[in-house]
Amino acid sequence: MSLTLGEIAAKLNAELRGSPDIVIEKIANLETASEGEISFLSDPKYKSSLEQTKASAVIIKEEHYEHCRTAALILKDPYVGFAYVAQMLDTTPKPADGIDPSAVISSSAKVGAGVSVGANAVIEEGVVLGDGAVIGANCFVGKNARIGARTKLWANVSVYHNVKIGSDCLIQSGTVIGSDGFGYANQQGKWVKIPQLGSVTIGDSVEIGANTCIDRGAIDDTVIESNVIIDNLCQIAHNVHIGFGTAMAGATVVAGSVTIGKFCIIGGRSVFNGHIKICDGTTIAGATSVMRTITKPGVYSSGVPEMENSKWRKVMACLPMIDEIYKTARKAIRLMGDKQ
Repeated sequence: MSLTLGEIAAKLNAELRGSPDIVIEKIANLETASEGEISFLSDPKYKSSLEQTKASAVIIKEEHYEHCRTAALILKDPYVGFAYVAQMLDTTPKPADGIDPSAVISSSAKVGAGVSVGANAVIEEGVVLGDGAVIGANCFVGKNARIGARTKLWANVSVYHNVKIGSDCLIQSGTVIGSDGFGYANQQGKWVKIPQLGSVTIGDSVEIGANTCIDRGAIDDTVIESNVIIDNLCQIAHNVHIGFGTAMAGATVVAGSVTIGKFCIIGGRSVFNGHIKICDGTTIAGATSVMRTITKPGVYSSGVPEMENSKWRKVMACLPMIDEIYKTARKAIRLMGDKQ
């Protein structure tokens, strides 16, 4: 695949400085780029690489053009420009192309125009596949599930019964949507399973990484609103509600009945206690344990940064004594105040 720099500039609505006839075939970073490749600069600390790059063109801000030695596309946000160019030059194959003869599709399923279903996929009764949906090899789509137009499921995705997924979503391999929430009652030491009677509702333009699990609701649905992105290896428990535009990094665990607001940023390996609410616009740093409701937008962190093991052992040894040290310090401060 290739585009001229003029074609790229027009699609980005960028200011072109250089020949519009330059042919771009690939994207590369500034240091390794060569002829026929385009790169970008979003972090000023890499200006020296901009001066030395051998890329045919770069995407930069106006303020960095003086350091440029090649053709350039001028944009306010070069990183966003890079994202769009990557889409233009994307050579990722479709998860499936056409209906494979080995796919098992119920006669009661409604299959839209231009749908593709890969080898050994199973589409059960009552399923609705929107126009242009793509179901990869070995996927399972359970009874009465609905998958919107142009949504793509990569290989080995499992979508349980009654799950609803919107349009233009992308679900990576190994993800499970609609499995049972962790609901049990204890009867004198015996665990009594509570059937999970809700489902999962996912909005439009949602992307979910590989091997993520989203549990169905106990009574009401688990809800992922539109424009949410979820990384690999995340666990979303039953009756969680994630608001529009929120981003969640890998290995995050969200316990049941948590509500996360709109446009939140969740760092990797974060953990959320059940039945709490996180307000819109909150940022959670990586490896944070969120134990309480957050009502004020801001950046929240917890955890212990890395340190030499010998120092870490000493710090941990002091933890049980913190309360005693605090009381002693308060007493000393009070005595000093009395003497003054």
